[in-house]
Amino acid sequence: MRNVLFDEFSQSASNAVAIDPASLQVRKACMDDIQPLLSLINDYASKGVMLPRTEFEMSENIRDFTLIFSANQLVGCGALHFYSPTTGEVRSLAVDPKVKGYGIGRLIVSALEQEAKQFHLHSMFAFTYVDRFFAKLGFVEVERGELPLKAWKDCLRCPKFQCCDEIAMVRYLDGSPHPQADTTGRMSHPELISLPTVRRHG
Repeated sequence: MRNVLFDEFSQSASNAVAIDPASLQVRKACMDDIQPLLSLINDYASKGVMLPRTEFEMSENIRDFTLIFSANQLVGCGALHFYSPTTGEVRSLAVDPKVKGYGIGRLIVSALEQEAKQFHLHSMFAFTYVDRFFAKLGFVEVERGELPLKAWKDCLRCPKFQCCDEIAMVRYLDGSPHPQADTTGRMSHPELISLPTVRRHG
């Protein structure tokens, strides 16, 4: 199980609140944001839909995170974690269930995409339950074996490791699944490593 979620995943928030979309503010995270981030992410983790995070992990990875605030209240977060010079993972994507329906998930992914382009990444990938959301943003479904080997490090501590039911998706930022060609003219993707395919259940 991975840690990608968005504001339309939870359809039954009983204490939804209204917000002014014009008031939303997007910025990179800092150390002072660690506790609000832990509260948001671990609330989803307690429901079994995200991986739990610790203060140490958040401190180590705080520079990956982009946050969205409404009236100084954290309402959404997402991280872009670099895995190679050309690819990164969209992870820890979460939106406060009380403010679902305002497009906050899309806003976060858009900000992460702009960041990826600034660093000249070729692609972004995600493991998710909400493939239709990512498909609307230009992601395509791929076999897990097409993703970087290093991306599996979090999977090893997941309770669903042997029966994972999440979907692997990739967004090719230049529109092409292959960043370069070798001397034979064949296209290659140097950071992708062949792995055994894991069958989806459910």
